[in-house]
Amino acid sequence: MGHSKTRFVFLQTPLNKTKKLIGEAGITFTNAFVASPLCCPSRASILTGKYPHNHHVINNTLEGNCSSTAWQKTQEPKTFPALLQAYAGYQTFFAGKYLNQERNSRYYNYTLSVNGKPKKHGGNYSEDYLTDVLTNMSLDFLQYKSNYRPFFMMVSTPAPHAPWTPAPQYQDRFKDLKAPRDPNFNVHGKDKHWLIRQAKTPMTNSSIELLDEAYRKRWRTLLSVDDLVEKVVKRLEVRGELDNTYIIFTSDNGYHTGQFSLPLDKRQLYESDIRVPLLIRGPNIKPNQTTGKTAMDGMSFLSVLEGSVNSTTWRTDFLVEYEGEGSNVSDPACPLLGPGVSVCFPDCVCEDSFNNTYACVRTVAPSANLQYCEFDDNEVFVEVYNITVDPYQLINLAKTIDQEVLEKMNHRLMMLQSCSGQSCRTPGVYDTRYTFDPHLMFSNRSHRRNRLRRA
Repeated sequence: MGHSKTRFVFLQTPLNKTKKLIGEAGITFTNAFVASPLCCPSRASILTGKYPHNHHVINNTLEGNCSSTAWQKTQEPKTFPALLQAYAGYQTFFAGKYLNQERNSRYYNYTLSVNGKPKKHGGNYSEDYLTDVLTNMSLDFLQYKSNYRPFFMMVSTPAPHAPWTPAPQYQDRFKDLKAPRDPNFNVHGKDKHWLIRQAKTPMTNSSIELLDEAYRKRWRTLLSVDDLVEKVVKRLEVRGELDNTYIIFTSDNGYHTGQFSLPLDKRQLYESDIRVPLLIRGPNIKPNQTTGKTAMDGMSFLSVLEGSVNSTTWRTDFLVEYEGEGSNVSDPACPLLGPGVSVCFPDCVCEDSFNNTYACVRTVAPSANLQYCEFDDNEVFVEVYNITVDPYQLINLAKTIDQEVLEKMNHRLMMLQSCSGQSCRTPGVYDTRYTFDPHLMFSNRSHRRNRLRRA
């Protein structure tokens, strides 16, 4: 379960075996999103089924509760694999990147914790390439587990995380590949949060070369993930367990490469960063299905998989939360920027900051495909997008959208930010007058922003 660039949604992908063995053999979700576009909070959401404000992991730092003692005592015992083991008698297995720790995304020269005991690996491909090591550990688990108890296995590959080291047999693939030149590529985000506005446009040739090379390397690392999926599926088939096993393929965040002139990273509120792949095959799931349903914060979607969902009771919106990270000291390479920023590239374009802290409500419904975001900063900056007509989020409607729509979405955002359990799963209600009528949607009325109340 690694970072995956998902804008192409498998129309063009290095994961052809995965597409065939899981997607075409089951169901592909076209609207799958993360609750936070960063490793640790997103992984905590995957493991607990909770929004970040309920599991309290807000970023990748120990201070942000990432793998902290408090997390281990209060949240870890309630993760769904722990509950499967404790209450349903499951055999459980985990291999790979758990939450987030320094140097846990290396492909060589790393140390694994194997049932609590450290095991060092070196630089030999046949013995140490991390994706293959995780593959072999997974196959061993499937081979030697008990046949008389159900099992849960989670394989979390760091690929395609930096440093993007491909297996030797794949290091020359995709030589002519470039990052997608979508309409928001190398475009100045003039109406966006200050962190986006500070990006240099047009990007320098060196920045474009860097992001294109990173894109190629990421695809190369994913070829080994594709091999992993194939081997696991074949092992299940040989053991006669494939038809009785649910297989889920997804990711913990998206990734941008050049959108709004930000070279490469995640953390932002845009579609490139919050969308992820979600493919599932298993019992009673018909092959070659696609669905636009969304699932988030502890709600079972078995009915969607089996085709028996009642669309009138399904959620139409969800919450995205992120708390920015910054450094207390200035970056020596970019002293003019001052403290408070982080992940700065050679051209002094920074991908994060302390006040890159926001919450968004994203609607996904036939009558409303909108995104409303508020930043917790001195400006209380607001970004609003009509994804239906502006899928690349080029036009911020915050100053032109109808006041009543703003108030409805602001109210819904505050409700979601304080929700817990069932209240997070109550579908939002939107007046279709305002989402369909372009004269109301773009009425140019000034609006009074209601300050975001942090839950």
